[in-house]
Amino acid sequence: MNGLKTDTIINRDALYALRELPEESVHCCVTSPPYYALRDYGLDMQIGREDTPEQYIDRLTEVFRELRRVLRSDGTFWLNIADTYCGTGNKGYHADPKNPKGRNGQQIARNNRVSGCKQKDLIGIPWLLAFALRADGWYLRSDIIWQKENPMPESVKDRPTRCYEHIFLLTKSKKYFYDAAAIAEPLAPTTAARYRTGRSAGQKYADEVPGQGNVQGLNRARSGSYYDEALMPTMRNRRDVWLINTVPYKGGHFAAFPPKLAETCIKAGCPKGGVVLDPFFGSGTTGAAAKQLDRHYIGIEINAEYCALARARIGGTDT
Repeated sequence: MNGLKTDTIINRDALYALRELPEESVHCCVTSPPYYALRDYGLDMQIGREDTPEQYIDRLTEVFRELRRVLRSDGTFWLNIADTYCGTGNKGYHADPKNPKGRNGQQIARNNRVSGCKQKDLIGIPWLLAFALRADGWYLRSDIIWQKENPMPESVKDRPTRCYEHIFLLTKSKKYFYDAAAIAEPLAPTTAARYRTGRSAGQKYADEVPGQGNVQGLNRARSGSYYDEALMPTMRNRRDVWLINTVPYKGGHFAAFPPKLAETCIKAGCPKGGVVLDPFFGSGTTGAAAKQLDRHYIGIEINAEYCALARARIGGTDT
């Protein structure tokens, strides 16, 4: 693969590791960078502990600019990111014997004061990042909602409990590899019933809906089924809300995303035999999913302890 070493784990800062990878060498990136002001891993150069959201966005934009160079022209970039609130992070300052570094490993919260935000304001980190990446040249193709039926409990009484995160699909070009059939979902029974029945000329959708142009084929007046029974579709295009529950991970990593999430992105965004890159490798979920799906992987992780976790989990050589 043009001298590219795959199925490897690189213990280094993401930006500098990416600079050493060949141009146009990977097919897909699936990653979840450290969230802003959530945890302190005690590492120099760690991302997520910047003084301001703007600095955090700038650093990630720089990393992902280098990723765009490494990504093939037909490649896809799946970015998992979540939001945070202004002024609600100082709980980490109050340590207890079980958590000497605070519950999130942080003694000083970076989101205590945010320019332009009042205390308790939602900062809007995902969209700040998405717009910055779009301005930097990425195509922002989809905002996928990762919904969890088993979210982390929250003791708040003045807003709903959070149960979703964003997955942005970004691309380097207008045209790119995307296997819709690989992640298609079963057709809803109600839709199948509509396909099998006739449509009256008097129903409201038989005419053009204002502002939408032509009449949808399924709604055109007809006396019988829209399809021959043998041609009736059984699957539909995957929607942009994905119900995927979190799963427990026994290793010492507290932000591992579920394998099914990585698998879904890889199936849609990377051809078999292709290379999947994760510049924030963590415990190696992306690499494990890539191996299971007959793809190659490259993992970059600044934390040596997490590299060891990933190596024990999926193998791979060290760099």
